[in-house]
Amino acid sequence: MPQINRQFVLASRPQGAVTPENFRLVETPLAPLADGEVRVRNHYLSLDPYMRGRMNDSKSYAPPQPLDEVMIGGTVGEVVESKNEKFAVGDKVVAMFGWQEYGTSNGTGIQKVDDTHVPLSAYLGPVGMPGVTAWYGLNRIIAPKAGETVVVSAASGAVGSVVGQLAKEAGARAVGIAGGQQKCRYVVETLGFDACIDYKAGNLYQDLKAATPDGVDGCFENVGGEVLDATLARMNPFGRIALCGYIAGYDGQPLPLKHPSLILTQRLLVQGFIVSEHMDVWPEALKQLGTLVAQKKLHYRESIAQGLDAAPEAFIGLLKGKNFGKQLVRLI
Repeated sequence: MPQINRQFVLASRPQGAVTPENFRLVETPLAPLADGEVRVRNHYLSLDPYMRGRMNDSKSYAPPQPLDEVMIGGTVGEVVESKNEKFAVGDKVVAMFGWQEYGTSNGTGIQKVDDTHVPLSAYLGPVGMPGVTAWYGLNRIIAPKAGETVVVSAASGAVGSVVGQLAKEAGARAVGIAGGQQKCRYVVETLGFDACIDYKAGNLYQDLKAATPDGVDGCFENVGGEVLDATLARMNPFGRIALCGYIAGYDGQPLPLKHPSLILTQRLLVQGFIVSEHMDVWPEALKQLGTLVAQKKLHYRESIAQGLDAAPEAFIGLLKGKNFGKQLVRLI
């Protein structure tokens, strides 16, 4: 009897907020491997905010997620069958197999990783795309000098948590913005930020002003909306803003800046970036990040949903900020 691969495909494009009905679970028999192919049993699936943008049929930095095809997503897993001399059964690999239990490849697009000192799941977080995103935005755009102040939105998340810790490594002052007292305590007490503002407390600008008495020199922006407005109002002349995400507007509601003239009057650099367009920095970034995680000098937290069936609700929760740290789905 053929082995079955369970997959989530995009069934329809969201009209506003994502719903479980936008996804459909399908079961597909696994075809025998052809020469040169390798089959991977995915252990973890990464859920990330960028997926929301790809669900829309609109102009963006990447083509839309096609309907009736497996949802895009990063994965880590183990080779369970191979007809490719470069991969052996038992090899651990990172890939982009998406929302499914098994992935099949001719060897392109998958990379072996060593989980001896770095947990396998970390290759989807601090030692993966989120970590490199943090590294690039901080080091190549904000480039903080010792003593400067860097504000990080979504500070307890997969990207923001790394940004703040790397900023502290560079000698900067790190101020986070997160939702809820529990997340803010974690950002300060575990991650080592100098302060963290709870945007849900209803006093965002005044609290941020109190936490940044000398203004803000660098901003790593994951959220947009009122969070970006508050930080813009605190920016020092010639401040740098690394625009990584805009999750506040991902459900299709335009969120214009309240005071865009500040970009001019403060002579700010605002740079949006997509980390997959900067593959040249990945080896350097991953080496540093992997070393820090292996030495337990870079802290991270994971929210793990159990089983492929849990992926849609976990993704919806991610978009609403219900996750704490990196959102993963354990598939095995």
